Amino acid sequence: MDDKATKSKTSSRRRDKPSDRGQGMRALFGIFPLLSIPIIIYNLLAFSRSPDDPDAVIVEGAAVALSDVPHMHAFLNAPIWKIPMVSDGAFWAVSRGDILLILGLTFLFAEVLKSTSTGAATIFNHAVSMLLFIFALVEFLLFKNFATSVFFILSLMCLLDVLAGVVVTIVSARRDFAVGEGFGK
Repeated sequence: MDDKATKSKTSSRRRDKPSDRGQGMRALFGIFPLLSIPIIIYNLLAFSRSPDDPDAVIVEGAAVALSDVPHMHAFLNAPIWKIPMVSDGAFWAVSRGDILLILGLTFLFAEVLKSTSTGAATIFNHAVSMLLFIFALVEFLLFKNFATSVFFILSLMCLLDVLAGVVVTIVSARRDFAVGEGFGK
């Protein structure tokens, strides 16, 4: 009977003790900007295409690679799904670019939620998000296959992530500072 009591106390202590498992992943998740995922996907699409690809378009008898801007536009704007709407004969065409933008908006929402927390990981997240924005801006300005509306909007989302994160952090710090002052008087 004492063995059962000892085992239950030991198991309850194990349940009460916070686990260190997953702390590294949580810290990495806190620092890693989620908007880098659509940027990485776009980079893979922009740099990994060749004229031999099945997605290459034949223009005037020659295959055009995705590294050529007109084809990158065509690749991003080509509909993947056509969803019928309730109205007569209307279809909603969803393209690859639309999917990247939806993915980017979803991650922007998650980034804004992450920016409401305080701590060192949040500050590092803002710094890495700023680097991601600079990286995206340089790609947009220097590489012709990144001169698309889809990539510009993804870059703009990176800028909004940086601005929202900094503003939310400043407002939170100001509120925390104001609360701290009230106790000292």
